[in-house]
Parts: sequence; structure tokens; C-alpha cells
Amino acid sequence: MNKFTLAKYIAIILFFVLSVNNNLFAEEEKNEHEAKKKLDVGALIMDHVLDSHEWHILSYNDFHLSVPLPIIVYSQASGLNVFMSSKFHHGHEAYKGFALATEGALKGKIYEVNEDGTPKTVTIEKKGEQIEETVLPLDFSITKNVVALFFSLALILWIFISIANKYKGVQKAPTGLQNAIEPLILFIRDDIAKPAIGAKKYEKYMPYLLTVFMFIFFNNLLGLIPIFPGGANLTGNISITFVLAIFTFIITTRNANKNYWVHIFNAPGVPWWLKYPIPLMPLVEVIGVFTKPFVLMVRLFANITAGHIIVLGFFSLIFIFGEMSVGVGYGISIVSIAFTIFMSVLELLVAFIQAYVFTLLSALYFGMATEEHH
Repeated sequence: MNKFTLAKYIAIILFFVLSVNNNLFAEEEKNEHEAKKKLDVGALIMDHVLDSHEWHILSYNDFHLSVPLPIIVYSQASGLNVFMSSKFHHGHEAYKGFALATEGALKGKIYEVNEDGTPKTVTIEKKGEQIEETVLPLDFSITKNVVALFFSLALILWIFISIANKYKGVQKAPTGLQNAIEPLILFIRDDIAKPAIGAKKYEKYMPYLLTVFMFIFFNNLLGLIPIFPGGANLTGNISITFVLAIFTFIITTRNANKNYWVHIFNAPGVPWWLKYPIPLMPLVEVIGVFTKPFVLMVRLFANITAGHIIVLGFFSLIFIFGEMSVGVGYGISIVSIAFTIFMSVLELLVAFIQAYVFTLLSALYFGMATEEHH
């Protein structure tokens, strides 16, 4: 690697770090201006990693730049309502009988309000007690993570459709984007699909394995970019990882052969007293069928979210020590930024590893489900 290339990589990393730093300063200024209280590091970090009804870009003094997103809610009282999240004015005002909670147990959720602005409640009976609950409409809103999902899908489709078109007609040596993506495709085929599933059956599962790997990998990378349209914690959202794990579970169960189910309910080579009269081993195997996708879901969610929290935690040290002394804040910022650069580089590696692990485990599950009896 020559000096120019090394300098270019260092400049890119510093750009990302300074961008995140600016965004965090903006969030801190906004919280200080609106709440007039001590910095709540936990709330600041959670606001970054959780979903929201607007895409905040930056804040400077009293100026807040954010992209409003569509609110789509259905209420039994007023029916279907569609409007932009800017009508809530960052949660300070109600609109059309709805409001956005900015604190408490309902933080980030939309609830119904009365004409005087108080939350609309309904009395329900729970465990013999009368409890007042806030009325929540059916929420189909386009949130930050949904927009990030649409953007990543459009990006992936554009990349792979353009690459696929290059394979039509006369075959030429791969160049440009095709040259960058083709090694990943061959890696998934030769190092994941074939060894895990088998050379005779792997082709059936390649479309799914390629899709899930590229989806996770690209969204992991987009989540590391702190400026719009990056920065959304999509693969750190457990709803997304849950759906991906469900897809793997459905494909595994749908394509499982007789040999697979025999090994679950009547595993050969296991002593009979572990199967009869108490089906101990079959029970363990059935539980394993459901714990496999659960592990897929939690592993991806936890690793990606943890990475974001650690990076933001290092940045928060600047403000924590800065409240004690400005000089100490500047001093700790050197250490904080150094650790943040290290974690950012490490997260680039994690972005690939998590996509690889999810794809590899899915392929292994497919291979076990379709393995023939020897």
C-alpha cells in the first residue's frame, strides 16, 4: 500500500469520525436547549440506535434540520389518517387527534388525544383490577428504518441488475463494480453453499443466500455512515433480524426431508430410555428446531447494536468529562476519538463477519435438512 492510498484511507476514516462527532454535538446541543438539564447519555445513545418518525440530520443553536416522514395511522374514531411527522413539531404539538410521545413508556409511539390535548384513555380489567391505558392507533407509518430499508433495497437492486446485464451477450473480463462484487458471489458459492449444502443441491438455495448476505452486508456498511442517507440502525433492529431468521426457518422446514425428521423424533443410535417413555431427546431436538432461528436473530441484532452503542459511548466521554472541566473534556477527546477510530475500523470487519455468519449458519441448516441417509 503506497503513501497516497494510506493517506486516502486515513482521510476517509477521519471524515466519518468528525461527521459522527458533529452529529453528536448537535444532538447534545438540542437536548441541552430543549431539556435544560444534565446530559442523559443513555437517552442520547438510545435515540440514535432506535427507530424514529423523522430523520434528524443536524442541529445548530435553534436551527434543527430533519427530514419529516409520512405518518399513516388508523383510528376507530377518525379512520385512516395520513400526514407528515413535521405536524408534531418534534413531539411538542398534537395534530388531528394524535400526538407523539417523547418520554415515558410510550416514547417514540403515536397515541390518541382528546380535544384538550390530554391522552385518550380506556379502562380495561387486568388481573381483577381496573387499569387506565392510553389509546394507541394502528400505526403503519414510514419510519426511519423503513426509509433505510427502501434505500438499501433500491441500491442492491441497482447494483445487481447492472452486474447481471454485463453477463448478457459476449462475455468480457469483469471490470468496475462487477469486478468488486464477483469475488463475493464466488465466495458465497464456493466457500459457503457448496461445502454446507453439497455440490448437487446448493444451486437451489444460492438466490436466498446471496440475497441475505448482500442485504446484511450492505446495511451494516450503511449503518456506519453517519450522514444521510446512512446512519440508520437497520440490522440492529430486532424486527428486521426476526424476519430474516423466519425466512431461514421457513426454507429449512419446507425443504426438510424424511431423514431430517427421523433424526429429530427418533434419532438412531440414541439409547431407547432417552426416547421412551419420556421423549427426552425428541423434546430437546424439537426445541433446537426453534432455537436455531432465534440464535440467528439475536446474534445479528446484538452484535450490530452493541457496536453502535460502544462508539457512541466513547464519544459521550467527551461530554461527561467536559461537564466537569472544559480542559479535561478536550484532553479526554483525544483518547475518545482514538478509540472511536479503532472501533469504526473494527465495525467494518464486523459488518462482513456478521453477514458471513448469518449466511453460513443458514446454509448449514439447509444442508442438515436435506442430508440423505448414509
